[in-house]
Amino acid sequence: MTANSYQKLAQELLSIAGISINGKNPWDIQVYNSKFYRRVLTEAELGLGESYMDGWWDAEKVDEFICKVLQAELDKKIKSKLSILITLLIARIFNLQSRSRAFIIGERHYDLGNDLFQNMLDKRMNYSCAYWKDATSLDEAQEAKLELICKKLYLEPGMKILDIGSGWGSFAKYAAEKYNVNVVGITVSKEQVTLAKELCKDLPVEIRLQDYRDVNELFDRIVSVGMIEHVGYKNYKTYFKIAYRCLKDKGLFLLHTIGRNTSTTTVDPWTHKYIFPNGMLPSISQIAKAVEGFFIIEDLHNFGTDYDKTLTAWYNNFQNNWDKIRNKYGDRFFRMWKYFLLSSAGAFRARHNQLWQIVLSKGGIVGGYKSIR
Repeated sequence: MTANSYQKLAQELLSIAGISINGKNPWDIQVYNSKFYRRVLTEAELGLGESYMDGWWDAEKVDEFICKVLQAELDKKIKSKLSILITLLIARIFNLQSRSRAFIIGERHYDLGNDLFQNMLDKRMNYSCAYWKDATSLDEAQEAKLELICKKLYLEPGMKILDIGSGWGSFAKYAAEKYNVNVVGITVSKEQVTLAKELCKDLPVEIRLQDYRDVNELFDRIVSVGMIEHVGYKNYKTYFKIAYRCLKDKGLFLLHTIGRNTSTTTVDPWTHKYIFPNGMLPSISQIAKAVEGFFIIEDLHNFGTDYDKTLTAWYNNFQNNWDKIRNKYGDRFFRMWKYFLLSSAGAFRARHNQLWQIVLSKGGIVGGYKSIR
């Protein structure tokens, strides 16, 4: 195909989504390098993201551009080249989230620097979807999320809680302060351990640098917020088996996770390469299959549209505070991170991704579980 042929095909595809090249709408794409068309049509998601990082294109509202692309399912209409297919095949054949690879995500993402996340997140350092039902700010929405989790778990003073993927200790600190519980938080990020220990000092909270597969003790409750996205489909059954082993009879387990509408056994090439190495989003059917034989699903709450608001708030914080950390990270990182946050917001706006809170019980709740919203 000639360069003009690639451009013509790109124009035809984008027109399906109501997007113009060099148009005046905020979602229209502005193209600055003619090589963009071939790159995107042959490299799909990876080419789109990398060409944005390289400054080959832009849009006034990248999030709305991505939303329209996904709503029109243009991603399904573009065939990937061999190098991308090989990456996807590797993810299908090999266990990219094995025990020996468990700490890669911590080193390459969460250890980027606490200053980055402190300048992007809320005051409690929540790196997961907020709950905006009655909130008017990110701080309020994140506290509302933490309170929602505590209420759904029916916490009582003196309980021992396991937090799988505890991050910077936001849930552990909140639950210990507000509900007088003891919390063990585990993470694979050294940077998170350091800051979480500082934030949770003088509280009945223990923060460990530990893989979930190495926990072997009993807890009254288990919570896992935004961590199963790093587990991988080959390990879902193991993940729930270990949670089952560590939960006392009649205990509750709350799983908070981003989810896909369809099941997959592959990773997203751009996200895998630049943001979340080995990351994989589960579907409801994959979770249900992995839970079978261990837990009873008591409650399922979808508030995925709240992630659009959360990601937009994170981007605004990141952009407003960029000058504070610019010298450390550089301008290419800014475009990469901007694309990550805004493309993710667009995916949730298009309902391409979901956010679920699932309450699981070990043995079932006598008389039934009373849902909290």
